[in-house]
Amino acid sequence: DNWAFLYAQRLALKQELPLRVCFCLVPEGRDATLRHCAFMLRGLQEVAEECAELDVPFHLLLGCPRDVLPTLVAQHGVGGLVTDFCPLRIPRRWVEEVRERLPEDVPFAQVDSHNIVPCWVTSPKQEYSARTIRGKIHSQLPEFLTEFPPVVRHPHPLPGPAEPIAWDACYSQLQVDRTVTEVAWATPGTTAGLAVLQSFITERLEAFGSQRNDPNKAALSNLSPWFHFGQVSTQRAILEVQKHRRAYKESVDAFVEEAVVRRELAENFCYYNEHYDSVQGAYDWAQTTLKLHAKDKRPFLYELPQLEQAATHDPLWNAAQLQMVQEGKMHGFLRMYWAKKILEWTRCPEEALHFAIYLNDRYELDGRDPNGYVGKLQGGMGCLWSICGIHDQGWKERNVFGKIRYMNYAGCKRKFDVDQFERRYAP
Repeated sequence: DNWAFLYAQRLALKQELPLRVCFCLVPEGRDATLRHCAFMLRGLQEVAEECAELDVPFHLLLGCPRDVLPTLVAQHGVGGLVTDFCPLRIPRRWVEEVRERLPEDVPFAQVDSHNIVPCWVTSPKQEYSARTIRGKIHSQLPEFLTEFPPVVRHPHPLPGPAEPIAWDACYSQLQVDRTVTEVAWATPGTTAGLAVLQSFITERLEAFGSQRNDPNKAALSNLSPWFHFGQVSTQRAILEVQKHRRAYKESVDAFVEEAVVRRELAENFCYYNEHYDSVQGAYDWAQTTLKLHAKDKRPFLYELPQLEQAATHDPLWNAAQLQMVQEGKMHGFLRMYWAKKILEWTRCPEEALHFAIYLNDRYELDGRDPNGYVGKLQGGMGCLWSICGIHDQGWKERNVFGKIRYMNYAGCKRKFDVDQFERRYAP
């Protein structure tokens, strides 16, 4: 279910050439943890096994792409290169660095299999809100939201077996933070991810439309880790969920809105706004209101270690933080409350955003993702939506928040049984 792979195989079949799949594993991951890297590597082991069945050698290259990929291209006389797409600055820099180091006669193509409608096809500019992008996406879905053609056993294999991969050695060479450990509930890999998708359809889809904002209800898809690591295609999830529109129209429409429109709106923002993870990326009205209220007296002030250890005065916030630390996934509705309280309890918006992104990227299995920065997925919002009002509007002015949308404990109590959630996680 990967358009970049499908395109690469189509090119190889046309030229009657072998096909290789490469993954560049950078041992010094940027703030990476064992939680992230182990999930990714275990998923890649499954990819390598599938590639072997297709007579496609899989290469796990240790090092920065610019250092290891052009070398492999030269060594094996590779005739063309196809890569996937991510709108974030580090993957984009990797692509540019590889492009600069490739021989001039080796074509290099990029395919957006990350989104259903390719990011640059949806819009040539940064969209203001879901309202401005929704029609552009829906008008293109008939062309792009199609079944995947099958991947075939490659009829032009390389002579001899592929080099074996020392997976255990890869784990041991990772220079990552091993204190953030793997989680028990999420088994990495496509097989496990598709099983979660199936359980969502049979057990939780019916409730998604009406109960996804209640942290005590089992109504979410829980698919974001597999989406983030490319182990389950969003397109596959949409194709499967849409089969149940007649039975669960409200839920299916809500899922499509979040997994297509809102998710691709976040990708659009990160692609066209270089400041996607800073206050500088916010709209003028939001920057103005945050600046006006930057010196407002905060009711509480917390340092990063206190937040990380869930040591605040607020039992609901602490419970949400502990859920994220323990499970690698915070309920979407509580992500909004969690981030907005960080704005209220830190010295300035810049510090609030820095703390929120640090904690999100460190503990969330789907951290370091456009949706973590600005998305609206599974009932929750990204850090810039919550703190800087991205894709939102101005609200009634108040202390600290200015015109940024406000949330409080009493409002949460009106929405769901706060005590029940606190008892589940708070010590």
